Amino acid sequence: MRKTLDFLYMSAAALAALFMIGLLVMVLLSILGRQLHFNIPGIDAYAGYLMAGAGFMALAHTLKRGEHIRVTLVLQNLPPAAQRWLERWAMGAAALLALLFAWYSMRLAWQSYDYHDISTSNDATPLWIPQLSMALGAIVFAVASLDEFVIEWRGRPAKPAETEALRHE
Repeated sequence: MRKTLDFLYMSAAALAALFMIGLLVMVLLSILGRQLHFNIPGIDAYAGYLMAGAGFMALAHTLKRGEHIRVTLVLQNLPPAAQRWLERWAMGAAALLALLFAWYSMRLAWQSYDYHDISTSNDATPLWIPQLSMALGAIVFAVASLDEFVIEWRGRPAKPAETEALRHE
């Protein structure tokens, strides 16, 4: 099961990387279009869709690598038993919020599909298409959050404590 979950997180990260490359292409095409006096309709909207998709698809991988921002000021000053329970509570709350986020993201994409909602820009893209990447990223993030919650309840630390200090900027 661990290999399957890790593959899911890495696949989402790879898709996020492809979205970033697509974003770069859109920005370069926009710049070239301005310099060479041609216009590609909706290119700015597509750049925005790709940027949002990259952000959402990278959420799970970022969580599993321990790269999300954590405020440990209160946590580090508690006794170990209280730290463990506060960490469990935080992971449970995060998993619940991630599940709600995934549910409402899927619901938004479905409603956009059902109502035939289209972009207001001149490309008239059906909005469910870019919203699908947001929903898929939110689903994978919810799975990763549940995974971290289970890891925390099994007693293994969700993130290695010794490397956390290295990430301060």
